[in-house]
Amino acid sequence: MSWYGFFKVPFRQFVKHGYKATITGAENIPRTGGVILASNHVSSADTFLTPALIDRRVTLPVKAEAFRRDQGLVWGVIGWFLKAVGMVPLERTGGRAALDGLGPVIEALKEGRVVGIYPEGTRSPDGRLYQGRTGVARLALSTGAPVVPVGILDAKITGKKLGIPWVERPRIVVGKPLDFSAWKGMEEDRAVGRWVTDEVMAAIQQLTGQTYVQAYASSVKSGAMDAAEADRRVRERPGGGPAPQAPPTASA
Repeated sequence: MSWYGFFKVPFRQFVKHGYKATITGAENIPRTGGVILASNHVSSADTFLTPALIDRRVTLPVKAEAFRRDQGLVWGVIGWFLKAVGMVPLERTGGRAALDGLGPVIEALKEGRVVGIYPEGTRSPDGRLYQGRTGVARLALSTGAPVVPVGILDAKITGKKLGIPWVERPRIVVGKPLDFSAWKGMEEDRAVGRWVTDEVMAAIQQLTGQTYVQAYASSVKSGAMDAAEADRRVRERPGGGPAPQAPPTASA
């Protein structure tokens, strides 16, 4: 048994019977091949609820700093554990480095793995759904992997029991896969990247019913945008424009 399986088997039982977590739509996740699970992000519990409840092994991108071996014994152990359970490093710097930092995640998809990602980039500051960052589109357009929208509901941590952060009856709802393979190879096209990202966020919104704010959650959390401005940016849904033209096929 792998380290992933060693930890997942008992943890899955704890999530199902301790938290009484439920999942619907799990059959929408393809059984083989690379898959991108794109989810809303409302709680720190999100990162373990979905991986615990689906059958396939889930790889989550983790900040690259956690894998460094030069930060002392504790971080060394953390880095070993993350690698042992199949996590991959993600560079969180800006610009070109951020795009290049998706390399390990892209490789995981090409290897046929399931990758979980939170397009908002950070937890929602108020429970609403915020604008997605285009990394999810870059992954889909680089690899042709389907994007499966995931809605996480009732996952707010309500306190602790025996020192364990506690969640009461969280629900995971999995939607139908979104196929953007017609636009594969167009990851450098900003308009296509934004359209794909908005379509993913709209699919998540359909599952959760969250109010959508056309602004980055990080702007609100950092104080760069105040609550009043965030309220002014409430929209009915993300995007909504027509699909961009796909490149001609090789047989065209």
